[in-house]
Amino acid sequence: MTLPRRLAVADLRSQRWFAPDDLRSFGHRSRLRQMGYAADEAEGRPVIAILNTWSDLAQCHTHFPQRVAAVKRGVWQAGGFPVEIPVLSLSEMFMKPTAMLYRNLLAIEAEEVLRCHPVDAAVLMGGCDKTVPGLLMGAISADLPAIFMPAGPMLAGRWRDQRLGSGTDVWKFWAEREAGCLSECAWRQIEEGIARTPGTCMTMGTAVTMAAVTEALGLMLPGASTIPAVHSAHERMAAECGRRIVAMAWEDLRPSRILSAASFDNAIVADMALAGSNNAIVHLLAIAGRAGVPLDLDRFDEISRRVPVIVNVRPSGEFLAEDLHDAGGLPAVLESLRDLLHVDAATVTGRTLGENITGAEVLDERVILPRDRPLATAGGTNVLRGNLAPNGCVIKPTAADPRLLVHTGRAVVFESPADMQARLDDDTLAITADDVLVLRYAGPLGGPGMPEWGMLPIPKKLLAAGVRDMVRISDARMSGTSYGTCVLHVAPEAAAGGPLALVATGDQISLDVPGRTLTLLVGDAELARRRAAWQPPAAKAVRGYGRLFLDETTQADRGCDFRFLERGDPPAEPEIF
Repeated sequence: MTLPRRLAVADLRSQRWFAPDDLRSFGHRSRLRQMGYAADEAEGRPVIAILNTWSDLAQCHTHFPQRVAAVKRGVWQAGGFPVEIPVLSLSEMFMKPTAMLYRNLLAIEAEEVLRCHPVDAAVLMGGCDKTVPGLLMGAISADLPAIFMPAGPMLAGRWRDQRLGSGTDVWKFWAEREAGCLSECAWRQIEEGIARTPGTCMTMGTAVTMAAVTEALGLMLPGASTIPAVHSAHERMAAECGRRIVAMAWEDLRPSRILSAASFDNAIVADMALAGSNNAIVHLLAIAGRAGVPLDLDRFDEISRRVPVIVNVRPSGEFLAEDLHDAGGLPAVLESLRDLLHVDAATVTGRTLGENITGAEVLDERVILPRDRPLATAGGTNVLRGNLAPNGCVIKPTAADPRLLVHTGRAVVFESPADMQARLDDDTLAITADDVLVLRYAGPLGGPGMPEWGMLPIPKKLLAAGVRDMVRISDARMSGTSYGTCVLHVAPEAAAGGPLALVATGDQISLDVPGRTLTLLVGDAELARRRAAWQPPAAKAVRGYGRLFLDETTQADRGCDFRFLERGDPPAEPEIF
């Protein structure tokens, strides 16, 4: 790739605040003195914003106070002036109904703090999963040079002689507990041992997936996405982010000069090879919308058909994120798939993606599998359509029971998680392992925010009988750490009047993953009758940000971004008087 010319000091954006010989700039410079900075420390240097999503309730980011110090060290070393700016912290674990409800709010905040402050470039510090797309969406819209510094995965959990993976093993052992096969004592031991260090989920959840996708997009240092949070290499990477962003500021290497259709194809290839979280699809659609790159669900399915799943990490595989890092990380994965990539795509390093991955080696073929013996020959995520999902829905077949990928069964419908909780384990509920569990009013509008409710629990009486998977359908999302034959992101959702709202208990539903279809076996006349009788649910919010979300968010097939934030002409620089 060809880098833009190196800027002169006078060309730095921050100079609009600090350079003029006028009263307002006097005020700007004097306030730097107020904070203890001498003129030669701050003036004439690129001002680097460090957007930090740390908080006391961001469990994955507990090491960020140390990492922000390393980023600052790198910025100083490279001759920049670092300024830390706290932004919204999104913990999927603690925020209800879901951090996804606030992803767009973080995107707004990131964009606006970059635009209104005297900064030339930004380091984006995130990890817990919605912080990644939120920061990227905001930085792309602001279009200042930006590099992402990921939180990194936590180390493997432990229980007795077993290595535990967050999320994935929680669901597994909870099912055993509900079936009466796991003691209370053992359950508490698992609680103590499953999340032992700072960092994100160490399975192929949304956090690890989105970090890898960001690296494949070209917005992260090569190999950074899988470094465990507590590894010494993680601090070194943080410092390198600080050094590199200063160079990017001088190069004026903005997201608009990096991202292209080729970048997003590369990200999708990475996602499919990883059997990544289904959530990556929603986020990539939103990120592409901010970048002005056309992208739709069909492109995901097209690429999934030709990309083998070669990463053997839970929930689809056996290993954990630290094993993937030790096996060569994402550069080794991408080098194994070089012929499927656009290797000339630009990246934050100033080199192409192909240059970044040249020489990367697979160090453990149990974790990064050879292409001639993949975990699956294709289809890390499949996109389905039909009269139940006219605008599409998704499934991760590698995390499903293969026998259920072609299945027809009787619908058992739940109107909400509360309804499901009240009735699912009732002994009088008529249900069999061949039935299809349906949860609706859990999408972007119905949740609101499209919560991670899509891995519907198996009824206790079926668990006790040995059942561990069923076909489950919803307009919700599912944690990337989850597994099962779960059809997700049904669009349009029920709350928007989609066909999911018309399903009745007893209806037959046909799932055909190889054929890419999801069909409600009810005649058009009957569906028309039901539609005429249907009433939309009451709005979940009447004021504030919740109201804004309900009024402006798009459906899952468009990324759930706000309509007024999708790509348009960038706002003018703020006037300074």
